[in-house]
Amino acid sequence: MAMVADEIERLIKEDLPGANVRIEDLRGDGDHYAAHVVFEGFRGLSRVQQHQLVYKSLKGRMGGELHALALQTSVPE
Repeated sequence: MAMVADEIERLIKEDLPGANVRIEDLRGDGDHYAAHVVFEGFRGLSRVQQHQLVYKSLKGRMGGELHALALQTSVPE
């Protein structure tokens, strides 16, 4: 079963409090999403470390309920 965008956003915000999260369904199929995450807690972390935090927040759903997630992460300006 595919995930809905609201569930992805909720999981990320739950683990990264204060994050600004925007989710896009890239194909309209509920399997291919893009996530744009702006989070102060990313400051000083490498892009890989930032992405790892986001993937961790999805609690093992990547590759199962969620087939593909294109990530863009940044710190607030």
